[in-house]
Amino acid sequence: MTPLFIRLRTLPTALVIGVLLLVLVAVAAFSATIGAAGIPLSRLAAALHLLDGDPAVVVRDQLVLYAVRLPRIVLAAMVGALLAVAGAIMQGLFRNPLADPGLVGVSAGAGFAAALSIVIGDRLLAATLAKLPVEILPATAFVGALAATSILYSLATRGGRTSIAVFLLGGIAIAALANAGIGLTVFMADDRQLRDITFWLLGSLGGATWSKVAAVAPFLVAIAVVAPFMARGLDALVLGETEAFHLGIAVERLKRVAIVLIAAMVAAAVSMAGIIVFVGIVVPHLLRLAIGPRHRTLLPASLLLGAILLVAADTCARVVAAPAELPIGILTALTGAPFFLALLMRQRALVGL
Repeated sequence: MTPLFIRLRTLPTALVIGVLLLVLVAVAAFSATIGAAGIPLSRLAAALHLLDGDPAVVVRDQLVLYAVRLPRIVLAAMVGALLAVAGAIMQGLFRNPLADPGLVGVSAGAGFAAALSIVIGDRLLAATLAKLPVEILPATAFVGALAATSILYSLATRGGRTSIAVFLLGGIAIAALANAGIGLTVFMADDRQLRDITFWLLGSLGGATWSKVAAVAPFLVAIAVVAPFMARGLDALVLGETEAFHLGIAVERLKRVAIVLIAAMVAAAVSMAGIIVFVGIVVPHLLRLAIGPRHRTLLPASLLLGAILLVAADTCARVVAAPAELPIGILTALTGAPFFLALLMRQRALVGL
C-alpha cells in the first residue's frame, strides 16, 4: 500500500464525496463543450443563463445543449453510476473483487431480454403502427438481469460459502447462454430491428433523450435511498454469512435485496446504453485501494466515480474517431480489459499461484 493511498484512507467521507462531486461537475462542463457543434466555455455560461450573450448565438447554443448534449451527459452519468454501484454491491455480496455484472452474464442476460422485447414487441405492434414504449425495455431487461443474478448466486453459494471458481465458470456459462439467445434474436430480426440490437451489443449513448433519462431516474433514486442501509450488512458479509448473522445482520434479506438491486441497476443501464463492461470492476477496486473497503463510503463514491468515468469515456468516444462515434462499449473494453488482467494477476500472486 503506497503512502498516498494510506493518506487518502484517512480523509473524511464528506470530503471524498465533495471532491468527486466537483470533479464530476468539471468533467460534465468540459464534455458539454465538445462535439460537432462546439460550445466554448464562455458561451456555455451564457447558454446556461449564467452570463449574457448574443441572443442569436445563445438560442443556437441552447438548442444544441438542451436537446442533444445535456441529455447525453446526464444519461452517461446515470449509467456509469448504476454500473459502478452494481459492481460494488456484487463484489460485497460474493466477497470477490473479480465480480462484475458485465463479466458474469448479468449484463448479457439483461441485453438478451431487451433484444427479445425489441423483436417480439415490434412484431406485436406492427399491425397498429405503434412505437415500442421506452419504459418496456427497463422492465424486460430487469427480468433478464434478475434471472441471471439469481441463477449465478444459487450456483456459486453453498452453506454460506461462495466458490470463486464456480462463480466465474457459472458466470461464463450464463453469459454464453445469454449471448446465444442474443444471436438467435439477431437471426430472427429484420433490418431495422437488427440495427437496434447492434446498439445493445456495442454499447452507445447516441440515442440519449430526456425521456430515457426520466426512465432511468427512478432506479438511481432507489439506489440512493436503499444503498446506505446495506453498507453495514455488506461490511459484515466480508467475515462470512455465519459471522454476519451473529453480528445481527438479516443475511437472507440482505442477499435478496442485493440481488434485486443489482438486477434493477444493470437492467436500467443496459436497456438505455447497451452492454458496457468493466465499469463495475474498475471503479470499486480503485476506490477500495484509495479510500478503503467500508461500504458507507465506497457506495456513494462508486456512484460518483462511475458517473465521472462514463462521462469521460463518452466524451472520448465522440472525439477519438470524429466525425464518427466509437461505440462506448468498445472503449471501456479496451481500457478495462488490461486492468482486469492486472487484477487477476494480483489475485494469483495473493494465493501463491
